Amino acid sequence: MPPRRAHPAPSPRTRVRRLPERGRYDRAAIDDVLDAALVAHLGFVSDGQPFVIPTLHARVGDEVYVHGSSASRALRALAEGIPACLTVTLLDGIVFARSVFEHSLNYRSVVVLGQATPVDDREEKLAALEAFTEKLLPGRWAETRPPTARELKATGVLRLPLDEASAKIRDGGPEDGDTPDAELDVWAGHLPLAVTALEPVPDTGLRPGIAVPPALRPYRRPGLVA
Repeated sequence: MPPRRAHPAPSPRTRVRRLPERGRYDRAAIDDVLDAALVAHLGFVSDGQPFVIPTLHARVGDEVYVHGSSASRALRALAEGIPACLTVTLLDGIVFARSVFEHSLNYRSVVVLGQATPVDDREEKLAALEAFTEKLLPGRWAETRPPTARELKATGVLRLPLDEASAKIRDGGPEDGDTPDAELDVWAGHLPLAVTALEPVPDTGLRPGIAVPPALRPYRRPGLVA
C-alpha cells in the first residue's frame, strides 16, 4: 500500500498536538467518520456556562447539519453566532497492553470548529431533514409523511461548515511490543468492538399487514456490522 499523503491542518487550533501521527486532515477521513457516526456532541458556552449537547447530525457536502426544537436553549444560543465545537467518536476496540500505562482504546473521532448558522430557507431546511432521515434509513423519507408547516416552524436547523475540522484515529494493538515490557508474561492484544443491529421490533399499535421496510432486513449503514 502506498504511504498516506500528509495533509496540513486547516488551522492551528485544529492541529492534533497529542500523538500528532494519529491526526488526519484529509476530507475523506473526516467525511468517513462523520457519515458513519449517528450521534454528535455539540459544545458551546452560553452566559459563561459550558454545555455539551448530544444530537443527531448529517453531513451534506461541505457542511454538517444539526437540528432540534426551535425553542431549545442550545439552538437559540448557537443561532446567535457564538463559537461552537462539534465532535463525533466511534469506538472500535479495547487495547490491552502488558502495563497499565499502555492500555488504550481504538477509535475514530472528528472535531469541527466554527460558527453555526441557522437555516431559514424552507427548501434547505427540508433538504437537511431529509438528510437526517436518509442517514438513519435510506428510502425512509419517501415512505413517511413529510413535515407540516407547523412542524417545520417548531424545528430548528443549524449548519456548520467543515472549514476547520480534523480527525484522530487509533487502530491496532498495544505499543509496548518493542519495549522491555515485551518480556513480561502478560497477555497483550486488542479486542475489536462493533455495533450491530438486532431484529426490528414493531410498534405495539402497528396495524396488521404492514411489512418491515426492506432496508431494515438486513439493516446496513456505515459503522454498523450486519
